[in-house]
Amino acid sequence: MPKKYKYTKYFTYDGHRYVVRANSMEELYEKKANKIRDFKEGRVILSGSTTVKQWAIEAFSVYKSKTVSEEVLRQSLLRVNKYILSEIGNMPLKDVKPIQCQAIMNEQEGMSYSHCHKLMLELKFIFRAAQKDKLIIDNPAEDITLPNCSKGKRRSLTSNERRHLIDVCSDDPNLKLFLIMLYTGARPSEAISMTGNDIVEHEGHLLLHIRGTKTANSDRYVPLKEELYPFIKDTPKNAPLAPNQAGRAHTRSSYLRAVERLKRKMNISMGCRLYRNQLVPPYPLAADFVPYYLRHTYCTDLQKDGVDVRDAQKLMGHSTISLTADIYSHTDQDRVADISDQIGGVVVGKGVAVGVAVE
Repeated sequence: MPKKYKYTKYFTYDGHRYVVRANSMEELYEKKANKIRDFKEGRVILSGSTTVKQWAIEAFSVYKSKTVSEEVLRQSLLRVNKYILSEIGNMPLKDVKPIQCQAIMNEQEGMSYSHCHKLMLELKFIFRAAQKDKLIIDNPAEDITLPNCSKGKRRSLTSNERRHLIDVCSDDPNLKLFLIMLYTGARPSEAISMTGNDIVEHEGHLLLHIRGTKTANSDRYVPLKEELYPFIKDTPKNAPLAPNQAGRAHTRSSYLRAVERLKRKMNISMGCRLYRNQLVPPYPLAADFVPYYLRHTYCTDLQKDGVDVRDAQKLMGHSTISLTADIYSHTDQDRVADISDQIGGVVVGKGVAVGVAVE
């Protein structure tokens, strides 16, 4: 039952109406004066109606700034802003539901375990702190779980996966999105946002403008590859290069449906049996397959084509060259392993034990 006060006063400030309550006239006018002062000084008035963005900024500033390094805090805020506040930042704290928190996590499918785990902890922190400060009764992020995330290094497509992916996407206009990701290295959200306006000509070459927002380096131009051009060349200027089945830009749900459609078609193309239109195990497509591997494949293709790692960094939209170099060095190891097979190198498991593996 809500607490009852003896006096109530309504007042208007900057076009909005507010209320203060107290048990004495002196306390009532003091509360009003304090609230007007807070408005004038730009302070956040914390309540259940405070937005997630307002609260996150306040909570990280008060509770996190003294317990983590400046760089860790900066990275954390970048991640929160990119993946959490972009989705629910303008919602009042009290209106956020568990399904919205889980949807944010599901969107991270295929990304690294480290990224997913950090984001889950940050999401839980925001609402746990709000619950502790009595701004909300229940924590909507309390029971969220990790999506299918990539542990260890992301990999490139195998030659077999690549062949079947290209085959099924070439025959199905609704899967064009994944060809764009394969031939441009675009992240899913970047590929979804591309329109006909992003096909540009420069010095006799066609380029694709990738409107990245993850870091300052992610907005970039990449060459428009000949393999991709026939699928997007007739796109109207303001239309998405890879629309959903309704002809509009993909939403989160339509993108996830497209991913399932891609996996199903690749399994069928690889020889998976069907019974009453349902796939019958075993599934030929690797269980760890996620569309994010297309971006990794693009980077390894750059190395195979002899593209300098500094240029590859720009084409990938990586924030640091170390991210690109990590993929390049991993590809070098794969190529050496292939050569080992060709020249009769020692194979682990055939009577051989190893103490240290190359990471």
